[in-house]
Amino acid sequence: MKSLFTLFLLTIPFFIYAQINSYEISFENAAQHVAEIKATFPNIKSDTFSLRMSRSSPGRYAIHEFAKNVFNFKATDSKGNPLKVTRATPDQWGVLGHDGTVNISYSLFANHGDGTYAQVDETHAHLNIPATFMYAPAMPDRQIEVTFKPREDLNWKIATQLAYVSGTTYSAPNFQYFMDSPVEISDYSIREFEVESNGKKYNIRFVLHHNGTDGELDTYFDQVKKIVLTEKQIFGELPDYDFDTYTFLACYIPNASGDGMEHRNSTVLTSRHELATGGMERNIGTVSHEFFHSWNVERIRPKSLEPFNFADVNMSGELWFAEGFTEYYMNLVLCRAGIITPEKYVEGLARDFNYVWNSPARQFFNPIEMSYQAPFVDAATSIDPVNRENLFISYYSYGSMLGLALDLSLRQKNLSLDNFMQLMWEKYGKEEKPYTLYDLNQILNEYAGKDFGDHFFEHFIYKSEMPDYAFMFKAVGVTLTQNPNAPYFGTYVAIDYDGTGTIKRNPLMGSPSYNAGLDKGQTILSINNKALPKGISFNEYLNQFNVGYTLEVKLLANDQQKTTQVVLSSDPTYSIQMLEKEGEVPSELILKNRKSWLWTEE
Repeated sequence: MKSLFTLFLLTIPFFIYAQINSYEISFENAAQHVAEIKATFPNIKSDTFSLRMSRSSPGRYAIHEFAKNVFNFKATDSKGNPLKVTRATPDQWGVLGHDGTVNISYSLFANHGDGTYAQVDETHAHLNIPATFMYAPAMPDRQIEVTFKPREDLNWKIATQLAYVSGTTYSAPNFQYFMDSPVEISDYSIREFEVESNGKKYNIRFVLHHNGTDGELDTYFDQVKKIVLTEKQIFGELPDYDFDTYTFLACYIPNASGDGMEHRNSTVLTSRHELATGGMERNIGTVSHEFFHSWNVERIRPKSLEPFNFADVNMSGELWFAEGFTEYYMNLVLCRAGIITPEKYVEGLARDFNYVWNSPARQFFNPIEMSYQAPFVDAATSIDPVNRENLFISYYSYGSMLGLALDLSLRQKNLSLDNFMQLMWEKYGKEEKPYTLYDLNQILNEYAGKDFGDHFFEHFIYKSEMPDYAFMFKAVGVTLTQNPNAPYFGTYVAIDYDGTGTIKRNPLMGSPSYNAGLDKGQTILSINNKALPKGISFNEYLNQFNVGYTLEVKLLANDQQKTTQVVLSSDPTYSIQMLEKEGEVPSELILKNRKSWLWTEE
């Protein structure tokens, strides 16, 4: 990408303007979620000119079929004469009979405000480029200009990583950069600060579309600054952002959908939780995660995602590292930046820890194969039931726990994951050289030794074994415990107002409910001939029974009543907490190790 920018900036003006594809987008009918788009494609050499809507989007790995929201398509030549249009596939338009120039126009319905789709209404025009603009597959290297027509009556302004040209016109050097450049057009607020790195000054902008106060934004922006500086410290420098600018595009409004999506020099942050109603705490983790991606994924990039394919799924076996290690750093950065306490960070590890290491899915798929499932789960849709409780572990969570294990095990050797990430940055990120699984293994071997690196990959990446966390936690004064006396049922049951219970999830393989033949959607009519008590959770209800106790469960399944027996087992849930919670005093060595890990002031 960097070389393309150099070419873009140095090429003579005549060549640029002769080869430009131009777009215009307006929002007169925003109240009905409709945008009107026009485009001109000059200097066409082929008899049939092909246009497409993308089927995927940068940072997403599934198919989304953006063409479904396009209507009212028309095409003309340079003189305005109508042209014949054909449809080879649902996402392609063929234009015939042109004179070397094709003008198109179409309408777009857009009403999902997140990092993947587009949303147009009278609060904003939130545009993910692949969900909005058709493209010409035969012109990947053409410069692109787009003129936005913001609603002046709504005080709309434009924010994007695209290069500013003039007025409301912005440009991209080529197709890939254009598709990777989201746009927020609204009456937003903005805060910015300058960060020096390697002798250059970079402008970090935080654009926020919200209904809150300036004071709330100021408080939140202070946390954003801490995250930026903490992550810069981890890598030792900022990436060399194009145009020396990085932009957070945040929409914290009731009509948005929760999401975060990384891009080369910007990120989209969407949430329905506004800052005054919980968003201050709930949204900040996404800021940490997405900004970390400006190193890991955007520049330390898997070869399997380069170049990004907009016509198909994008499958990668490295998502446990690309997404998962980023997820590991998300809350670690919040802790190091002083946004959450070390106690909250450590105890918060238990959620992903239990999800990953108590999942039956590890017997079927390793972290690489979990990553391969992204096209089925990454905002993908299907109407048939799936069994993800037993067959899938999120590569975010799995990778996060592997990042934790690698970090703590490296620290046993007076090394760290921070320095490993710096090495990946030096070898691959700064040069923007895509890596493979083999490369990851070799860099770990280079950093920590061949025996260590090969052992980690052989046992925990190519296989799905569980690292010895208890041993690693001990060195930083953290305990890992289970309660063998706590009863365990094996699925989530919601107690209803009438004293029955509904099984809300697929029972986990090997659990008491699974062994008893229970299934998602069934109704528990009674247990031991008694209705379930109202006002408490099902787990609270189970606490009256001992491990090994047999429950007689009466069910309604497929409109038929049946009775089965569930033998309660020991709860496999782990608890993770500081050694101090056990009433013990950590040694000076333990406190030193913890400080190195969490950057505490102990």
